[in-house]
This record gives sequence, structure tokens and C-alpha cells, in this order.
Amino acid sequence: MSHSYLQPFFMTFSICSICLIILGCSGPRPILYPNDHLQQVGPDQAEQDIEECELLAEDYVPEHTASTVAGNTAVGAGAGGAVGAVSGAIRGGAGIGAAIGAATGATVGLMRGLFQASQPTPAHKAFVNRCLSERGYDSIGWE
Repeated sequence: MSHSYLQPFFMTFSICSICLIILGCSGPRPILYPNDHLQQVGPDQAEQDIEECELLAEDYVPEHTASTVAGNTAVGAGAGGAVGAVSGAIRGGAGIGAAIGAATGATVGLMRGLFQASQPTPAHKAFVNRCLSERGYDSIGWE
């Protein structure tokens, strides 16, 4: 039995997944208020100081764990499997519907987990903000 009707779905889903991964890789950065210190040192030095504070935060602040990503994947697989089974039962194929739903849900859960893991935690942001403040900068938010 051929499942050629699944090929366009998986192709579209793969392209969307790649786009999400690319977007997820560029995390938010602190926005600096143009105070006297920033104006004195200039944007190049400020960028270097942000990078140094980011590196320090990576050393001292715990980030998202693999268990967070795994948990999102498992929840996505369970929810997708349930929805797929119901949808498949309505169409006369609960088994294949559950399988497709579980695979889809797991992938969405994985993407969600990876995206969350690429975002800095509140503690990471607070660490970077304090580091920048101690260097004379005034962080007004993250973008």
C-alpha cells in the first residue's frame, strides 16, 4: 500500500521546521539606553561588552535542559497521537491517523522545545543586565 498522499505533507512540514530552526537560532539581545557611558565608548565597544557578558552568563547561569526539550516532544507526541486517532477514526483509519498525529505532534513538540532552549532564561537576562550595569550601561529591555 502506497502512502503517496503523505509525501507533500512531510515536504511542507520539513520546510517549515527548517525555517523555525533558523529563526530560533537568533536569540534576543539587550537594548542599551544611549546614556553618557554608551556615547563615550561607542557601539563597537558596547557590542564587545555585550558579548563578554553573554559568555559570562553562559558560564554561570543554568540554561534549559535536554529534559525540557524531551518533555515537550513527549507531550507533543501524545497530543498529536490522540488527535490523529480521532481524526483517523472519523475517516476510517484510526491506526494510521494516530501514527501520523504522533509523528507530527512529536516534531512540533521537538521544534517548540528547541525554540525555547534557544531563548535566554530570565536568570540569563538578569545576569547579562547586571553585568552590563556594572560596566556602566543601562539595559532597557531585550529584543
